[in-house]
Amino acid sequence: MRTEQRRPAVRLLHELVVLGGLWLVYSVGRGLAGRHTTGAPGHASDVWSLERRLHLPSEAALQRFALHSEDLVRVANVYYEFEHFVTLGLVSLYLLLVRPEKYDAFRRVLVATTALALVGHVVYPLMPPRMRPDFGIVDTGVRFGQSVYGADPHNHGLLNQYAAMPSMHVAWAFLFAGTVIWAARSRWRWLMLLDPVATTWVVVVTGNHYWVDGIVGVLCLLVAWAACSRWRR
Repeated sequence: MRTEQRRPAVRLLHELVVLGGLWLVYSVGRGLAGRHTTGAPGHASDVWSLERRLHLPSEAALQRFALHSEDLVRVANVYYEFEHFVTLGLVSLYLLLVRPEKYDAFRRVLVATTALALVGHVVYPLMPPRMRPDFGIVDTGVRFGQSVYGADPHNHGLLNQYAAMPSMHVAWAFLFAGTVIWAARSRWRWLMLLDPVATTWVVVVTGNHYWVDGIVGVLCLLVAWAACSRWRR
């Protein structure tokens, strides 16, 4: 009986170690990519021009509207810093305890999506919009003293401020929502769609990502999901 009771705890500890190790590998790779960012400003100009040609909504206009409420933007800054880790923990915990048969598939897609994102960080360093005031965008984290990165535009250690393409926040948020909708049975599971919507709004309003970053992030997720589904067959 005790052995059976310990199994969930052992599995949780095992997955905590595995996910922690995978995050460390990703962080090291992302940090190493941050040593080669010479093309980042030019890529930012290219992305900005592409979005204007595609007639995507202006990130600057959306941010200006949001800045009418300082409290709202402060919440967005906090959401940007913590949401993806908190939701990852909650979704993983739910799957491990309630739908353990679904967890391995979720983890495979999570790892594959993150690996594809790392490739993007390496091959396409991108200066985020918060570092391009000429686009009419401000760094809301710096403005309100909540910056994850600080005011220094240079990378230090494993910090890579130019890993904006693709947006892992957006990719993960869509993965979390899709996973809960797929695994859960309650009709309330559809409320998880609010997470990717809110996350996309947050990363744009805070000046951390362009719309295209999120779009490419979702494409990475779809490719990862398709590859993992095919691999299982």
